[in-house]
Amino acid sequence: MISLDDTDRALIRALAEDATQTAGALGRALGLSQPACWRRIKRLREANVFRESRLDVDTEALGFGVTVFLGVKLATKGRVSLEDFERAVSAIPEVQIVEHVLGLFDYRLRVVARDIPDFERVLRRRIMTLPGVGNLEANVLLSEERRAGPLDLI
Repeated sequence: MISLDDTDRALIRALAEDATQTAGALGRALGLSQPACWRRIKRLREANVFRESRLDVDTEALGFGVTVFLGVKLATKGRVSLEDFERAVSAIPEVQIVEHVLGLFDYRLRVVARDIPDFERVLRRRIMTLPGVGNLEANVLLSEERRAGPLDLI
């Protein structure tokens, strides 16, 4: 684990709010020079504090009006079946997130679809045909009240 000072924490919070900010703008806001700010960002990246940089796409604006959280229990267990399932499910474009979890289900998927009939198509033709799939449980997202953002803990 990397040691963080107050400036590092402020930098992480600022980037979590808006990752498009330049090192110069962040440095001015935090009382650092652009090179000093850039060195801190580089150190945090090298320590894997930031997992990835990506665009947060509004799937609903693109016509995907349904989000379903799908619990998947594998019928067979073993290293080979886990890897086969993970590889196959990751290739389905409608599956946005794959989480290996502990509990009633082995995996939790976040699946987007244009509507319920489209989700049914994805479920029947793509997900239910994956290697090792046993029991499934679907939960349709009604609304999302809180989006991921800056951590108040840092």
